[in-house]
Amino acid sequence: MAKRIDIKDLNLFYGSFHAVDGVTLAVPPRNVTAFIGPSGCGKSTVLRSLNRMHEVIPGARAEGQVLLDGEDIYSAAVDPVSVRRTIGMVFQRPNPFPTMSIRDNVVAGLRLAGVRDRKRLDEVAERALRGANLWAEVKDRLGKPGGGLSGGQQQRLCIARAIAVQPDVLLMDEPCSALDPISTLAIEDLIGELKKDYTIVIVTHNMQQAARVSDQTAFFNLAGVGQPGKLIEVDDTEKIFSNPSTKATEDYISGRFG
Repeated sequence: MAKRIDIKDLNLFYGSFHAVDGVTLAVPPRNVTAFIGPSGCGKSTVLRSLNRMHEVIPGARAEGQVLLDGEDIYSAAVDPVSVRRTIGMVFQRPNPFPTMSIRDNVVAGLRLAGVRDRKRLDEVAERALRGANLWAEVKDRLGKPGGGLSGGQQQRLCIARAIAVQPDVLLMDEPCSALDPISTLAIEDLIGELKKDYTIVIVTHNMQQAARVSDQTAFFNLAGVGQPGKLIEVDDTEKIFSNPSTKATEDYISGRFG
């Protein structure tokens, strides 16, 4: 069940360094929200804070609220592990378990949660691989190592692994940056399919990709060297790319800086 995310006055720190300042942003369900902006502006840091991966880094912390359908994921009563089951993540570089079979890669999260029923694991593997548009390519070699797939197939395998545990939200940190154009197109098509069932947030440096895949776009920027990243504006993607509200957004999108 896709869920809504509400970020309220979120400040993110690495030790004493204030990395991101006062982000307030709503992410609607069954929608793709793209985070864009120059390197170092905090967009990946914000993304990682949405499933509490940020705090895995020693000294990192968050202040403010991230609400998932009204529940604060940073509440003391909330288990970070359950947050990461509910809010899945796909990383920049495909990271399948290279020696583990394709099938076992997909169901790794379920096994970790204690599921042992072979029939159920097989059903979930097929459902997730179909959902990641990979089933037709791998159905005859499910026992072969995941590391033997092409880069684009490995990334779709990682997406299958993420959706196998049936999260409510899918976070994608530059999922196509290590892929060739054909594989990139396959992932973009897949994102369009997945948003029927998931709330998706994607970080991308590729302006054309943001324009193609997202429903709304959030532009982040740095106030200056050593200053925290800030959310400059967020709006419907069409408006951001055709008639942004700030000159900074216009300059970034048109390639005048960044």
